[in-house]
Amino acid sequence: MSKSAIAQLRLAAQHIAQADFEQPEDVVRYMGAMQAQDYAAAKWAIGLRTRSCTEEDIEQAVRDRKILRSWPQRGTIHFVVPEEIRWRLALTSERILKGAERRHENLELTQKDFDRALQLFTDALAGDKQLSRPNLMKVLEDGGISTIGQRGYHILWYLSQTGHLCFGPLEGKQPTFALLDDWVPQTAEITHDEALKRLVEKYFISHGPATVQDLAWWSGLTLTDVRHGLELANNSLESIDVDTTTYYLGRNLEPAGGSNAYLLPGFDEFLLGYKDRSASLHIDHSQLIVPGNNGVFRATLVIDGQVAGTWRKIIRKYSVEVPIEYFEMNKKLPAKSIKQAIRRYTEYLAKR
Repeated sequence: MSKSAIAQLRLAAQHIAQADFEQPEDVVRYMGAMQAQDYAAAKWAIGLRTRSCTEEDIEQAVRDRKILRSWPQRGTIHFVVPEEIRWRLALTSERILKGAERRHENLELTQKDFDRALQLFTDALAGDKQLSRPNLMKVLEDGGISTIGQRGYHILWYLSQTGHLCFGPLEGKQPTFALLDDWVPQTAEITHDEALKRLVEKYFISHGPATVQDLAWWSGLTLTDVRHGLELANNSLESIDVDTTTYYLGRNLEPAGGSNAYLLPGFDEFLLGYKDRSASLHIDHSQLIVPGNNGVFRATLVIDGQVAGTWRKIIRKYSVEVPIEYFEMNKKLPAKSIKQAIRRYTEYLAKR
């Protein structure tokens, strides 16, 4: 199997080639977790995998508490469905928190500071309230906890990582935070092995073909944990060998076909979901996607499973323009499919 064939299978597994989910929460539940530090990009990542959801539909799903953002893995913000946030945190947080200890020492943040902040936030957010980040920083300062530098951010991060806070809906352009126990009803606890099995199954079914190294990078789990999870989930997965590498995927997955084009947001799971992105991204183009390796992924045009360019949006009062920068201009570009991809994006934004 060629790398281009792997990319076509991933388009199918990720429901990019066949965007047939009805609701935002259906997408997030299937994908397991979706990178979401860029809020606008994350909403489109959900929308493009649905039949016809608009940006407002995604916002409403957040307000209705059907999807939420937090730090469920890798120390990075993701969308998840509420019923999965606690077991995902239980599975991944210990290792992530251990890795942050030195940073907290440098910021002179102690357990006493985190405990005090939790009490302040519990009092401020009690009764199912949500407050914006600037308002929460004021709560800390008024309570005697300095937020200079990145101290305030790391307090929010720590209390979310430990299952006390989560993001709420936007307040204007500012994200809000809520108490997790107020925002998400308690769910039955599951064992470590059951959580591990669920995570491994969801990842390989929604992202496959992928390797154990891909999953370890994506989740922040150890390779030992990933391999143990594979043993638990093996009956629901298939494997294929390409040269000396083993890939895992859901059973009966059929590759995407045709010369189709897709407008993907920056940080989409089609690239961010893997440690090795070479199946879809040529090494010569990597710097065009992440200029200067600054960690900020640009929005991409994908054709036949390959990243073929980048794009951006220009919002007008009643319309949107989508300039595309192609890596190579040639007669084989599927113009009709590209126009359809742009039309779907403008419909998502409710601008025709």
